[in-house]
Amino acid sequence: MIITRTPLRMSFVGGGSDMPAYYEKFGGAVVSTTIDKYIFITVNKKFDDNIRISYSRTEEVRHVAEIEHSIVRAALNKTEIDGGIEITTIADIPSSGTGLGSSSTFTVGLLHALYAQKGKYAGAAQLGEESCTIEIDVCGSPIGKQDQYAAAFGGFNLIKFNEDGTVDVQPIICPISAVRTLEENILLLYTGRTRNANKILAEQSKRSASSKDVQESLHKMVAQTIDFAKAMQAEDCDAVGEILHEAWQLKRSLTTGISDNLIDSWYETGRRAGAIGGKILGAGAGGFLMFYAPKDRHPAIIHALPELRPIPISFEEAGSSVIFYRP
Repeated sequence: MIITRTPLRMSFVGGGSDMPAYYEKFGGAVVSTTIDKYIFITVNKKFDDNIRISYSRTEEVRHVAEIEHSIVRAALNKTEIDGGIEITTIADIPSSGTGLGSSSTFTVGLLHALYAQKGKYAGAAQLGEESCTIEIDVCGSPIGKQDQYAAAFGGFNLIKFNEDGTVDVQPIICPISAVRTLEENILLLYTGRTRNANKILAEQSKRSASSKDVQESLHKMVAQTIDFAKAMQAEDCDAVGEILHEAWQLKRSLTTGISDNLIDSWYETGRRAGAIGGKILGAGAGGFLMFYAPKDRHPAIIHALPELRPIPISFEEAGSSVIFYRP
């Protein structure tokens, strides 16, 4: 049996610049951190030659080509496993539509487990690259590259997306006290709304390729990744909050569907209660609402938004890990 634990991620600034329609022309960058919420993948040798997969539903088939879950099918083909295997998955939080990169986290963790089952080592760079290939090239998802590399590497990073398709993962170098202040001042609230991000992302990708206004907004969002890193190095976390607020205004302009009247109302209520900045995580439209606010203002924000559920989180330094190995 093999068990992998792969962290979900929380993105701060630069989201959207990790999509090919943008970074292949201009290069992109994102600041993100992984958090202590995980997807666990269990892989075990099956008694017979069939394939059994358990996620939100259960599939049992004889051949890889019969698998309906496109990511599992692609991952088995990639690792050249054709049967005699059982795969199960468990998530700490709702596993789709929440803006924490769950689909890519699943892909990274699954590839990691399958390689381990074959007795092969797969490093973070390989897991990030191959997960992107599976999701974007094989499965045709209209997504970017940040989630796969964040989940594979783990930590608090500036991730750069180069015009030639390569990716550089650079840890944010700053005083540990600044990281701890940022961590304790982040408030994560679950909206109770999940959504399929593909429609939003497909439209955003289209506009990134053709709209000068959208491209200008993305240029500013990429520049904010450097401002964010400099604020952390200067231990000026309140400046980080202001950058988040400015970045959210830019993100809302990328395409329709990212926000709506209810989300705008929640955000403004949080700001009136003491938040400096924040955003809806991921593609938008639902999932998790993240605020940056002094920790002593968190109770007031939670009280002002009783319909939203606070979720305690901490930053996670490790990326995808094999936590049980008995092949």
